[in-house]
Amino acid sequence: MAPKRYNVGKLVNTHGIRGEVRVISITDFPEQRYRKGSRLWLSHPDFPQPIELVVESHRRHKQFDLLKFEGYDSINDVEKFKGGMLQVDEADLEPLPEGEYYYHEIIGCTVVTEEGEELGTVKEILSPGANDVWVVKPKDGGKDILIPYIDDVVKDVDVANRRVTVHLLPGLVD
Repeated sequence: MAPKRYNVGKLVNTHGIRGEVRVISITDFPEQRYRKGSRLWLSHPDFPQPIELVVESHRRHKQFDLLKFEGYDSINDVEKFKGGMLQVDEADLEPLPEGEYYYHEIIGCTVVTEEGEELGTVKEILSPGANDVWVVKPKDGGKDILIPYIDDVVKDVDVANRRVTVHLLPGLVD
């Protein structure tokens, strides 16, 4: 069975002629993910298997993370990587502080009210601003329910049992 991997960045372009690539990062830990010697996997629709890459250097430039990989020293070596996703193995995920979760731990969880009524399943997480918003697909197939990830609403997250308990504030559900 293939190891589980998680996306940490999208490789969007090359940068210069010496093999650097531009990455739009989707990790909260770019310093750890992209440090010299880190092992990443490039998943690309044009490649039959992910390619293992080792970070040689990392720097920030505007809104991008610029990476250079060991053994890829020219623009010609990395041009084919454009459009791919950089991933890490599940074993390389950083432990999170109490009360913080990876998206993959929340997506797919059943959401229930404090009274035990099942609302649906978390299908997506939005990060529009000050707090995340969990998009819940109702079990009855109705309109999505938007749950703000704040202490007043999300009362318990049980990752092991894939269950989230919420307190419904007025107006959250029609």
